[in-house]
Amino acid sequence: MTAIPLALDGYLDDLPVPGDDGTIARFRVISSPTDDVADETVFACSTVEPFIAYALLTEIQPGDLVRISGYLTFPDRLDQGGPRLAVDSLELLAPAPARYLVEMVLDRYGPYIVVLDPEADAVPVFTEAGTWVGHAPNPDAITDLIAAYEAGGPSTDGN
Repeated sequence: MTAIPLALDGYLDDLPVPGDDGTIARFRVISSPTDDVADETVFACSTVEPFIAYALLTEIQPGDLVRISGYLTFPDRLDQGGPRLAVDSLELLAPAPARYLVEMVLDRYGPYIVVLDPEADAVPVFTEAGTWVGHAPNPDAITDLIAAYEAGGPSTDGN
């Protein structure tokens, strides 16, 4: 097998799994030189380094931008699988963006209940007893609405 030194930046595709070929962990990294889906390459990676496996399991999450380096190997025969990147260094470049809500969620603010809906900007707010407090225009304004309600302010509609 030919081994080619390689370093690349890409996104961790999924959580690592234990290796069954003498490696500690196997995982995939997606790299794209143009950020266009058509140009993406998925690299099958593995490592024998315990500190890399530990970082993958405790510090790095799917979607994080990482820089990896190691040796890209190509099998001698087609029945031995595809190319593999044996990773010997890993660096977190940027964490994944915050995961956005995909469905309606109820949340608590002390004795208040808020309804977070990813399809609406306004946030309905109630007391835990069900008393209407008002609409906060956005999630950042929830505490202002609650403070106005507790102070007996003139408006409880969030405007």
